[in-house]
Amino acid sequence: MAEGAVTSGGSAMAANCFLITGKTENKSGKPVYNADIFGRIYDANNNPVLQNRTRLGAIDFIPPGISDFELRVSVAANQPTPLKLEQFKAAGFTGKVRR
Repeated sequence: MAEGAVTSGGSAMAANCFLITGKTENKSGKPVYNADIFGRIYDANNNPVLQNRTRLGAIDFIPPGISDFELRVSVAANQPTPLKLEQFKAAGFTGKVRR
């Protein structure tokens, strides 16, 4: 966990930054590109950390099989920990997508 600030509407709010690590499982047999990561994050009081937002980040490339991923998340410093992670999944494309 690291500390910092998040700016919204011109004012800075204290924030804690977390690095979420996990495993992906790609059963398709083909590489997946530009996969969006979806999930829900709750604080220790079961309040949502990212209100009305389920897309949390992206993974550029997921090879077939099991591999590691990392995701950085900033959370308001006043939300109590530990955080609870639920319904995590990723959805991507079997061909490269131009951005």
